[in-house]
Amino acid sequence: MSQDSLKQRAASLLENAGIQINGPAPTDMRVHDDRLYARVFAHGSLGLGESYMDGWWDADDLPGMFTHLLNTQLDMELKTLDTLIAHLKARFINMQRGDNAFEVAKTHYDLGNDLFRAMLGKRLVYSCGYWAEASNLDDAQVAKLDLICRKLKLKPGQRVLDIGCGWGEALKYAAERYGVHGVGITISQEQAEYARELCAGLPIDIRLQDYRDIDEPFDAIFSIGMFEHVGALNYRTYFEVARRCLRPDGHDGSGLFLLHSIGTNSSPARPDPWIEKYIFPNSMIPAAGQVAEAVQNLFVVEDWHNFGADYDRTLTAWRANFDAAWPQLSAHYDDQFRRMWHFYLSVSTAVFRSRRNQLWQITLSPHGVPGGYRVPR
Repeated sequence: MSQDSLKQRAASLLENAGIQINGPAPTDMRVHDDRLYARVFAHGSLGLGESYMDGWWDADDLPGMFTHLLNTQLDMELKTLDTLIAHLKARFINMQRGDNAFEVAKTHYDLGNDLFRAMLGKRLVYSCGYWAEASNLDDAQVAKLDLICRKLKLKPGQRVLDIGCGWGEALKYAAERYGVHGVGITISQEQAEYARELCAGLPIDIRLQDYRDIDEPFDAIFSIGMFEHVGALNYRTYFEVARRCLRPDGHDGSGLFLLHSIGTNSSPARPDPWIEKYIFPNSMIPAAGQVAEAVQNLFVVEDWHNFGADYDRTLTAWRANFDAAWPQLSAHYDDQFRRMWHFYLSVSTAVFRSRRNQLWQITLSPHGVPGGYRVPR
């Protein structure tokens, strides 16, 4: 097809989503290079994201533009060979074992603590905040951490495991506010070093370790924003590890496992090629059916809490923090990185704003809490 024909086709598709090419609305797409159309039709989301990184197009309200695209299912028109390859890799190749399990740490989490300190706010918590009664990001993150501790019914002296502990903020909070002892495991060297400094003086052990290698008893376990990197071929193993490490003492409030994870409404094992290449290699968003199947005969599902709409506000706050800190960050990151990060945060915002993805907190017990589990909110 000619460049003009491709542009007409793009304009027609975008019109269905209420988006004009070079129109006046904040959610309209301003095109700076007409090679964009061939690139997107050839490579789908990968072409769209890379062309944005290269400065070929802009939109004043990027999250709003992507929300329009997702609400009208326009992304389904851009399934390409790149999408198929990403889908087949996720479905049939275990990309989360061995050295591959550490790739996401090197690509994303080890980018630099300066970036994440600037973006995430007072606490380095890289997951959705709980905005039920919060009016700012820092309060929403504290509310989320406290919600987790209350759901687990933590008590002084308990031994707690954090699978994928990040920078250690959740364990630090649990130790200071609820008096627990903790072990945190991460595959990121940068995170491990930071977490050890953050938790210095507290009864917390931070380890650079794969979750499959841990086999010791704990009174409670939580995992916040890590399950997205486990991969469907490893879900059953993941829950088996949690089960073998959990003391089944539900009657005294221990023996509970809380999983905090993004989840998808759609069929599983369809990673986005751009996200796979630039942000989270070898990651996969689980579907509810996959989680339900993986916990069969291992756990009782005591509570399944969805507050995915809160991720819109969390991501919006992260982008505002990132933009405010850019004058300082620009000394270490170039403008293509800035555009890549904007694309990442904006697409992610739209995915939750359109309710394509959810945020689940799932509370599990080995045998069922006697008398029932009373859900704290």
